[in-house]
Amino acid sequence: MGTTVLKSYAKINLCLNVLGKAENNYHKLDMIMLPIELHDTILISKEKNRAKDHFITIDDFSINVEKYNTVASAIDGLQKKYKFKDLFRVFVHKNIPIQAGLGGGSSDAAFTAKGINKILKLGASDDELKEISKKIGGDVAFFIDCKPCRCQGIGEICTPVEVKNDYYVLIVKPKAGCSTKEVYTAGDSMELDTYDVDKVVEALKNGDDEMLATNIGNSLEKPAVTFVPEINVIKEKLKAFGLKIILMSGSGSSVFALSTDKKLINKAFKEIEGDYTVIKTKVLK
Repeated sequence: MGTTVLKSYAKINLCLNVLGKAENNYHKLDMIMLPIELHDTILISKEKNRAKDHFITIDDFSINVEKYNTVASAIDGLQKKYKFKDLFRVFVHKNIPIQAGLGGGSSDAAFTAKGINKILKLGASDDELKEISKKIGGDVAFFIDCKPCRCQGIGEICTPVEVKNDYYVLIVKPKAGCSTKEVYTAGDSMELDTYDVDKVVEALKNGDDEMLATNIGNSLEKPAVTFVPEINVIKEKLKAFGLKIILMSGSGSSVFALSTDKKLINKAFKEIEGDYTVIKTKVLK
């Protein structure tokens, strides 16, 4: 088998605590990450003998890079460990908005690694893929399992969490995005809020949406809003529709709302689409 097609899923953060600096410019984190049905599509195929390098293409022209860095890093990491000489052509069809805090780049890296592992029959375990993933980005390891997890360390220590309810998700992204690096850097000079992750885990397990709405939070909202004030405007608009579980995801700039009420999500979608990038999806378990 020389070709495979994969869905590369996005994520949202129901809780995100920044607990200080770690090594190599990473940060110590404690967060809840949920995979969602929104996904990129990745086509991976082995190159012919005439190729001199991996060839990576992406159909989102707003990503102004010659190589899609996370995908290239995933291939390089596998090649370094498993010493294969095969070259690959990777095409990424983007549906996950960039600079949105939805993990698109990290997910694409993880699923590319899983796809090449499958094509070449490397036999790499999930733990081995996670170890390679750590060198690409802190949250890449989450996408190897791609299940609801509490993620600690720099994001690579993933403990599964139970999600009782079936949640529909409305994602709203303003035109302006957030640079992950800039948001974290700005946060380093601020006193950031932190939240009770244990209570979020308990609320998810018990299906207690009131408890969930009360305890979710994101340390990075404060610095992100200094770059994109529209984040707060979107949160207020979503509250006005009667939605209660509302939060910025990751380092922004997207805001999401969770609800078990599909009609409420649909109503909010119809009212707010056109003003922003608006996506309906659902949580994966």
